[in-house]
Amino acid sequence: MNALSPLALIPQGQELWIILIVILVLFGGKKIPELLRGVGRGVGELQKGLEEGRKNLEKAVHEETEKKPTSEP
Repeated sequence: MNALSPLALIPQGQELWIILIVILVLFGGKKIPELLRGVGRGVGELQKGLEEGRKNLEKAVHEETEKKPTSEP
């Protein structure tokens, strides 16, 4: 079996240039910085949400381990 490498899915060379030209034509030069700014904010929000979820999970696990009785009757 020949497994497909995840790196094979990343456009390279001519494919990358074609994608960049299509994006430039579709959005225009003035909209690209605004678009990238929005993507950056989205990534920031995602990271903040992941960190908050991790903290909540750790807190819940810590609280659950404290609730366990040390000896049963």
